[in-house]
Amino acid sequence: MVLKNGNGKEKIETSASIQHYLKIFRAHIDSILEGCKKNDRLAQEQLYKYYYDSMMNMCLRYTSCEADAKHVLNAGFFRVFKSIHQYNAGKGSLYTWIHTIILRCCLDFVKEKQPLTYFNELKEVTEVYIDADADQKINADEILQKIRLLPPASQMVFNLFVAEGFSHKEIAEKLNISEGTSKWHLNEARKLLKQFLVKNETSNQ
Repeated sequence: MVLKNGNGKEKIETSASIQHYLKIFRAHIDSILEGCKKNDRLAQEQLYKYYYDSMMNMCLRYTSCEADAKHVLNAGFFRVFKSIHQYNAGKGSLYTWIHTIILRCCLDFVKEKQPLTYFNELKEVTEVYIDADADQKINADEILQKIRLLPPASQMVFNLFVAEGFSHKEIAEKLNISEGTSKWHLNEARKLLKQFLVKNETSNQ
């Protein structure tokens, strides 16, 4: 990593110092994990606070209000603490493991609100695309608010496809639906978002 000192001269931060920082960080996380395995409330609070922002942002994408997002987040962390002994660092990062558990809670929450089994299917679809220019005219918070206005099932598929990067085949397996149903929901979400963005642009003129 190249940095500049007070005189404007470049200096090189050695890889050794970076490795030292990472070693301290890992030791801190390991200490928190050990505490969580012993049901230590302070360690659980530290883990919760450490991953709160990233996990809460994900929960906000799958719910329609902050209260629901917080409910899902807390339910997710309850599962995390309950199954903390099952975490295996050799199979992936702690972030990925926690993310997977809380994502599952998000999906369970949405499926309870809106079953997915009886929706239309699309085998061949003319995909709806959102104009990049319209997308760039509103900030991230406004985009999130528009996503949260989508019907729960379409919102869920849109998030899984766009935010999480799952394919239609993977989404179908996760939600126990057909790939055609997944495509229908994605198309419906894009269509509604396009309408929201056009309406937003018109109201701002």
